[in-house]
Amino acid sequence: MGITIVQKSDLSRPRPDAKRALVLAGGAVSGGAFKVGGLMALNRYLTNLSVSDFDIYLGISAGAFLAAPLSGGFQPEELYGALQGRSERLDRFRSLDFYLPNWREFATRPSRLVRDAAGVAPWMMFRVAINMPKYHRELRKRARAFASDPNLHTAEALIEPLAREVSTQTRGRFGGYVPSGLFDNRRIEAYVRRNMERNGLPNSFRQMKLLTGKSLYIGATNLNTAQGVVFGHDEDSSVSISQAVQASSAIPGFFKPARIGAEGREQDYCDAAVRKTANISTAVKHGASLVICYNPFRPFVNYRHRGIGEKHRSIADLGFYAILNQAFRTLLHSRLRIGIQKLQMSPDFHGDVILIEPAETDARFFALNPLAFWKLQEAAEHGFESVKNSLAKHHLTLAKILSAYGVDVDLERLDSGIEDPTPGPMKVSGTRYADRKRHLRVVSG
Repeated sequence: MGITIVQKSDLSRPRPDAKRALVLAGGAVSGGAFKVGGLMALNRYLTNLSVSDFDIYLGISAGAFLAAPLSGGFQPEELYGALQGRSERLDRFRSLDFYLPNWREFATRPSRLVRDAAGVAPWMMFRVAINMPKYHRELRKRARAFASDPNLHTAEALIEPLAREVSTQTRGRFGGYVPSGLFDNRRIEAYVRRNMERNGLPNSFRQMKLLTGKSLYIGATNLNTAQGVVFGHDEDSSVSISQAVQASSAIPGFFKPARIGAEGREQDYCDAAVRKTANISTAVKHGASLVICYNPFRPFVNYRHRGIGEKHRSIADLGFYAILNQAFRTLLHSRLRIGIQKLQMSPDFHGDVILIEPAETDARFFALNPLAFWKLQEAAEHGFESVKNSLAKHHLTLAKILSAYGVDVDLERLDSGIEDPTPGPMKVSGTRYADRKRHLRVVSG
């Protein structure tokens, strides 16, 4: 419960130099905070490795928002502090960074409708008048039929000629007058960009690779081609890291699509989870032998119709939101399971995958709204306890697998709570990448 393991390597032959990847799936805002707490638990569990010391980072949606700073050397404790406004290195992530209304489209698109309607209406009436002889007799017949027997069928027949002309003139453009999203996530891009600059980190995939030696990959979905896109130093490096995070986190309907790219060649992107739940295969393709994947969205299993409250026996009793929540979790989780099974059956993969998820009976997290910014603290605390309990249950197996990759663990370090100042693995000192920074300045000119 909580952890799924695919073990395919020969553990009798340790590979401490093999590549290790951290893959972070989506989860929206509360799911992202849930992952921050869980990563803090994982960070304490690992004694000689930090979650900011993996070789490969891959982020999807909210996972991209976390993968970017982790690949730059930030500890999850620092990310937790940013949620609370207690970090000295990161700005506080505020509600307006997430809930920025899509003012521009709400102001311009309805006004465009009025303008276009004023131009189309006279021409449309002219067209109707010109074509009137073609169906004059038929129109009179339909009018008499409606007058003698007014019902839905005769009413539809009466207005069908006018509706056909309206459709011809507007060419289905009415959908274009509706805003493409309730909110605009450009402040998420600005937040990532601002904090990378503040800490001397490059906002470029290639320069980040040169500086840290780590590979960062961020997934997104191209809205016009419906194809998944992977941004990275040796994948698509045409956009900045902060722009890739913006593209990856553009939840359809909630956020307007992220239009990014070189001027004149911009593309519209939406949430990476539309195509991929975690994209573990990309990490494997780039040489990862050990993959730790963290997916916060898992469907709730209501065993014996219990566990979701005394008044409700079924998820359906909780209403529309709960049904939709379960449906999307099931969709995302089933795709992830298929990917895991493919790796398990693949003759070319000889590594190990550790998939961390909430317990399938975690009613508390299931009830937590993914878009509830005001639940960040609760989500982080619950994520810490969730991963803490899962690591304890699978400790013996995990210790054996991780040891083969040169990673030591200590279960006792998880005895404290999320707020306790338990020493974690090696911390970023600020001068850690000094030599590489000098090298980067030389390379970049």
